[in-house]
Amino acid sequence: MTARIIDGKAVATQIRARTKEAVAKLKRAPALAVIMVGENPASRVYVRNKIRACNEAGIISIERHLPDTCSEETLLAQIEALNHDDTVDGILVQLPLPPQIRSGLVLEKIDPDKDVDGFHIYNTGKLVTTGGGFKPCTPAGIMELLQAIGYDVEGKHAVIIGRSNIVGKPLSMLMLQANATVTMTHSHTADLRRYTTDADILVAAIGKPKFVTADMIKEGAVVIDVGVNRDENGKLCGDVDTEAAKEVAGWITPVPGGVGPMTIAMLLHNTLISAQKRQGLSD
Repeated sequence: MTARIIDGKAVATQIRARTKEAVAKLKRAPALAVIMVGENPASRVYVRNKIRACNEAGIISIERHLPDTCSEETLLAQIEALNHDDTVDGILVQLPLPPQIRSGLVLEKIDPDKDVDGFHIYNTGKLVTTGGGFKPCTPAGIMELLQAIGYDVEGKHAVIIGRSNIVGKPLSMLMLQANATVTMTHSHTADLRRYTTDADILVAAIGKPKFVTADMIKEGAVVIDVGVNRDENGKLCGDVDTEAAKEVAGWITPVPGGVGPMTIAMLLHNTLISAQKRQGLSD
């Protein structure tokens, strides 16, 4: 068996095209404010890609770049100003933040109605209780990928490796809402392979290069690789040993070109949804 590749770049392109078409019908262009603190190289790349994607979709991008010596109070003041700016539809604070700034506090100060990253505790609560609110972009993108390949998760066993607030936990809620049976695993899980080899859908989101090997995968399973790492040769790789896994899995996401493009596509989608609501075009 050779796994079929889930082309996240192609799916993301379709979502971005639909978003651009919907943006053109709005009374005014949506605006996304991105705040970056410091000079983290990876963060700079992410922010640049987000701004480029906004411009391509007709979304106005507002960049606020603060020094790594920035105080918590200064950052919170920036967020407060954007919260009250009626021309801004989405606010995103790029993580990680310098140690003098409490990330949890910062995220909670963003207006939940402009929290297009879906990290605010209000949106997290809505996700858990009603399935509403803004959904975190990476988990939402994963669900879109499964839909794109025509894979019905109802009744399937989904095993998630990693319990982060950004991917693992919200993805487990989305899977439950789609009627999957979900097992959350993590660094303290005993006999991890016992769970992974029973997974119809296996999601690796732990940040360890090539951690998931072929013998950990059930034959024919859908394997979603969220990891972005560098291998021993400095080459970009995921959390899954892709070449070996392809001989066992039924479907697999590549790195790069799998989950990554979906994250930005869903960020644009969330910004569009916020603008539509603020312009009275949706509930």
